[in-house]
Amino acid sequence: MLLNGTTHAPATVSYTESTDDIVNPERGFFQYAEIRASNYVPLDKDVLISYRSSQKINGAIYSISSSLVYVEYVLDSFVTSPISSAFLSNFDQDCATARAAGVKLIPRFIYTNTTHSGSCPGLSICPPYGDATKAVILNHISQLKPYLQKNEDVIACMQLGFIGIWGENYFSDHFGDASTQGKLLDNNWQDRIDILKALLAALPADRMIQVRIPQLKERYVYGISANAISPALTEAEAFTGTDKSRIAFHNDCFLSSTNDEGTYTDYGNSGTPEKDATTALRNFEMADSKYTAVGGETCDNSYSPQNDCGPAGMAQQEFANFHYSFLNASYNVDVNDDWVTGGCMDEIKQKMGYRFVLRNATIPVSASKSGSISLSLNVDNIGYASPFNARPVQLILKNKSTGKVTAISFNTDIRRWYTGSIKLEDKLSLPAGMDAGTYDVMLSMPDAAASITNRPEYSIRLANNDLWDSTTGYNKLNAAIELK
Repeated sequence: MLLNGTTHAPATVSYTESTDDIVNPERGFFQYAEIRASNYVPLDKDVLISYRSSQKINGAIYSISSSLVYVEYVLDSFVTSPISSAFLSNFDQDCATARAAGVKLIPRFIYTNTTHSGSCPGLSICPPYGDATKAVILNHISQLKPYLQKNEDVIACMQLGFIGIWGENYFSDHFGDASTQGKLLDNNWQDRIDILKALLAALPADRMIQVRIPQLKERYVYGISANAISPALTEAEAFTGTDKSRIAFHNDCFLSSTNDEGTYTDYGNSGTPEKDATTALRNFEMADSKYTAVGGETCDNSYSPQNDCGPAGMAQQEFANFHYSFLNASYNVDVNDDWVTGGCMDEIKQKMGYRFVLRNATIPVSASKSGSISLSLNVDNIGYASPFNARPVQLILKNKSTGKVTAISFNTDIRRWYTGSIKLEDKLSLPAGMDAGTYDVMLSMPDAAASITNRPEYSIRLANNDLWDSTTGYNKLNAAIELK
């Protein structure tokens, strides 16, 4: 009997959860690459392809499969001059190589990643550091803009970089040096804000830029006098394309000390001193990171047992608190090794970023080919975060006789599939011209970019057994609908 004149009584299908380490896009442990302008060695397609399979990490006791590659572009040849056309062409080719290999990049442009000692207070890291002036950086961002716009499909997100050694915005010749002057002055904050604003304008509005300290986001959004208890993003503000919604975080000393080596310090301004703000800034980032891309690396194994697996340590809880989507596979291997011996590495591999487990689905067994389909899917996101880039969620109907595929988009935003339960319910109108017949039913979550939307490497795989079709990037729902 037809229900509401459109569909027959539905059937409920249940699914089995997988424990596989799934190589899904824009999440997980990333591989590291350094490319120096003074000796440009481009990315290698075969190497990038190999990262998608299990790779032993040098000096570590674990292996990693990766869909992400962090690339540190060291502009050492251009500290006082424009970027050459050859470098820009090489960067463009690196993006093409990543696209061909089925991976995405997290680029950071810097000027130096080397240190030297001296008589400064830090003794081992002393000026001059070797970064560029504000004028040079702004010109470089302008030069990079068309290449960032062109290649956004393979840029998962970007890191601010540019300022200071390693692009971490701390030890800097031109933007204020808190290690020697004891704080950052108003003009130091304004210069940093200007660089971030230029980079946000250069990168397409649907991509995020990660900053090294959460206070920079606070002062970008609320002004250089903003205090550490400034409001975090709200759900209504999230994913709107505003600068506030696009500024995300990378912590390059994750789980290394109580304040992660200065990550949660209030660096003051011209009228206020530097002081600890660990509680306030951690709270800000924990709330804000629900809606932004978070990643980084561990850096020091002395913060033990805190950086170990629970219950003795708090590694898994910190991943969850700050909604981590990715982490460096190659540094610090001592910290990461402890997760192997402590028994939580497999859990971290599985849960970093999103992990969607389909529990059951209610799907009609038949419908009118000129009508609509009402269906319901119950999904659990057991990962630490939701996807941070938009992508369609589609019902796929494949005609068993002709093989013709029809894709119908659900009315949902996958970026809002937060940790926990998701009920995907919709009444989907069938497009005109559907043929009568029996159709296999599948779920597809492809990349939004037309250039790679048909590439299975860029589609999301459910964490279920026996559903994934690696040739199409579809998730089979083990159901069929007869259209009459």
